[in-house]
Amino acid sequence: MNTSLIITTYNWPEALELVLHSALAQSVLPNEIIVADDGSNEATKHLISKITNKSSIPIIHSWQEDKGFRLARSRNLAIAKASYEYIVCIDGDLILHKEFIKDHIENAEEGVYLQGSRVFYKREYSKKILKNKNIMPPLFFSPYIENWVNAIRIPVLTKLFFSRKNKNLRRIRSCNFSIFKKDLIRVNGFNEDFVSWGQEDSEFVHRLYSSGVYRRNIKFSALQFHIYHKQGSSNQNNIALLNNTIDKGLAWCENGISNHLSKND
Repeated sequence: MNTSLIITTYNWPEALELVLHSALAQSVLPNEIIVADDGSNEATKHLISKITNKSSIPIIHSWQEDKGFRLARSRNLAIAKASYEYIVCIDGDLILHKEFIKDHIENAEEGVYLQGSRVFYKREYSKKILKNKNIMPPLFFSPYIENWVNAIRIPVLTKLFFSRKNKNLRRIRSCNFSIFKKDLIRVNGFNEDFVSWGQEDSEFVHRLYSSGVYRRNIKFSALQFHIYHKQGSSNQNNIALLNNTIDKGLAWCENGISNHLSKND
C-alpha cells in the first residue's frame, strides 16, 4: 500500500518537529510526508528544510499565504499534491506511535474511512517533552496522560470488536483518519467555505456517508499522543454550513479539492 501522510500545521514548529521525527521513526514508513501549512512564518520553513535534508523519504512543504484560518483549503492543497493512493491525515500536535502507519495500512478498505483516537498529554508533561524534544510516549498507566485507555495498543482487539462498518456521528475528528484518495475526491474533499475552527470534520464526514462511504473505528490501533494546547470553539456560520449539508443530504461541496486538482487527476 502506497501512502501519503498529511500533517497540518500553523506556527508551532516546536511541536511539528516532534511529530515529524515520530513520523520518520515508523516501523512502516509512508511513501511521502506532506506538511499542510496554513501560512506559518519562516521558522516552520527552516525546520522542514532541516529535517528534509536528513529524511530517507520525500517531505513536501505545502504552504499557503496566511489569510486567517483556512485549514480546509490547506489540507485540500496538500492532498491534491499527494502522489499515492492512500491518504493518512494527522495534525501537527500529535506524536505517533511507531506502528501508526502500519495500523492504518493493515485496516485500509476501499469505500471506508478509518477513524482513530488519541491520547491527551497533560499540560506539564507537554511542556516537558517540548523542552526536551522527547518523542517517547509514556506507558498507558502513566500519570502524565488523561485518557489512558486510548494508550493501549492491541490490534487483535481492533479486529475483534471494531470490524463493523458504520455511519456513527460521534467523535468525528480528522486528526487521526485515513481514506483512499479516490473516495475523498468523490465528495470534493474538505469544504473551503469553512474559514474558522469547528464542524468542518463533521461536515466532511456527512458528505462521505451520503456518497456511500462508511466509517470504521480502529480503537486499540494507530495510537497518537496529543500535545496540550487550548481548544477552539465553533461559530454559528460553521454550524449553519454543517446543517445545510445534513438537511440537503449533500455528497459534494462546490468549494473543495477540485480547486487544486489538474484535469488529469
